[in-house]
Amino acid sequence: MQNQSTYTFEQILEINKDKIYRICKIYSVHPLEPQDLFQDVVFEIWKSFSTFKEKSSINTWIYKITLNVCLRSKRKSVNENIKLVRLESIEFIPVDVNQDKNQQEKFNALTSCISSLEEKSRAIIILYLEELPYKDIAVITGLTENHIAVKMKRIKKVLLNCLTNKL
Repeated sequence: MQNQSTYTFEQILEINKDKIYRICKIYSVHPLEPQDLFQDVVFEIWKSFSTFKEKSSINTWIYKITLNVCLRSKRKSVNENIKLVRLESIEFIPVDVNQDKNQQEKFNALTSCISSLEEKSRAIIILYLEELPYKDIAVITGLTENHIAVKMKRIKKVLLNCLTNKL
């Protein structure tokens, strides 16, 4: 899927929607926010689709847009000190998810530990969990591959300590 001209916007969105949503969910705080972030990301991809220059793969380009939209939204929320009412009674549960309680507990612990990381480390680990190679992570984050490798070693250590304490 390297060549944008061979795919329509709809095809590219269909192929990438799950990974976009996973990243939006990691960066969201409130129950309805992942859907809002997802819509923002899709809009940004749609707006920029015709300007994609194929200097990187379409996947790398989409990851970069997704992270930028999520980070911008988070910064805007923090900068404006937005106070949102949490609607605890409304919870989005994907229909196709059938996890046992132990799996859900582990997932929640991992999500919590990832959320506690600083912004750049969080972006790196999310891309790593999406199974991107260090080269692509470097392109998306603007860091060198070597810097990514060093940061990953540190991030894994922090996550291991955090998960050990939570589980």
